[in-house]
Amino acid sequence: MVERGPSLNAIVQGDLYGEIWLAEQDKSPVKARTRISAYFPGLAICGVVAAAATWLSEHYGIPAIVAGLLLGLALNFISASDKTVKGFHLCSTSLLRWGIVLLGTQITLWQIAAMGPISLLGLIGIMALVIMAGILAAKWSGQGSLIGLLAGGATAICGASAALAIYAIIGRERLEYDRFTFTLVGITVASATALSVYPIIADYLHFTDRQAGFLMGAAIHDVAQSLGAGFGYSQEAGQTATIVKLTRVALLAPVVAIIGITISASASAADGGAAGKKRIRDYLHFPWFIIAFFAVVAVNSLFAAPTIIAETGLIISKTFLLLAVIATAMNSRLDAIMSYRWRALMPVAAATLTAFAASISFAYFIL
Repeated sequence: MVERGPSLNAIVQGDLYGEIWLAEQDKSPVKARTRISAYFPGLAICGVVAAAATWLSEHYGIPAIVAGLLLGLALNFISASDKTVKGFHLCSTSLLRWGIVLLGTQITLWQIAAMGPISLLGLIGIMALVIMAGILAAKWSGQGSLIGLLAGGATAICGASAALAIYAIIGRERLEYDRFTFTLVGITVASATALSVYPIIADYLHFTDRQAGFLMGAAIHDVAQSLGAGFGYSQEAGQTATIVKLTRVALLAPVVAIIGITISASASAADGGAAGKKRIRDYLHFPWFIIAFFAVVAVNSLFAAPTIIAETGLIISKTFLLLAVIATAMNSRLDAIMSYRWRALMPVAAATLTAFAASISFAYFIL
């Protein structure tokens, strides 16, 4: 005789405490709204800190990224609450990537062409030297090559924004939050120092507006600080700095793609049993947000977008990147960051000095 399972009525009658009914409710719209609301605490906290960082930037001249980073570190104890995990993760991943994509609204291929072939090749050479300096300094100081790629790449491109993009490729599985945040602190401090010192050096050397603009655009990490230093020197220097700096930002996509390929190739080489087809897929795999960045730049180059679109894209991009910095800082352990010694800053220092020396030499002897 075949045994039959319990009837539906028996199941319902036996569901004394409503477990079956509750399980069915997990598929309801109410449950979906609950999942969405899980992001709110972390997002709200990051939003409040971002507003405070913006206020400090507007009233005291502190770069918003620096203020957000410091405030995030000071409030990192908030990340101990499980309620903030999903919101912080959203800021440090999805919002970060969309912020990078929207950077493409500020760049066109015609701006890059305006530099001229000599200046463009010189800039690419400087960026390559800076990345190599970061890697060599990391190896010399007993740190991994990933730290060198992070420090050198961020210094070569656009500071904190590039650091976030590169870290999105590296991943927290390979490099912990604390180490990344410590490197990010070094990058922001170096950029703020450059903003104060480089215009004075350019004036002392009697640089022309074009020479000074190239130095500010090629050697200062952060976009806003680079342009601020250029326009502080002169109007023409500011225009030159804008072109040079935006060209560096445009090179974010290929540099990050190359770093991603390098990391994938290293991982495949470490796996002795990996098949050849898998290695080919690793080489051809580009992060979606880098492809989207390319697409936005291409569209922006082919079609003259209204000014309001470019301005709105910049505001949203800066907001998303600021939220990502704050979330990353809050997820870091302050005690671990304080435990790092001066050698941990060697890659950032070497990359910064190389960027300055190479840029000032090119501006002095070539331009």
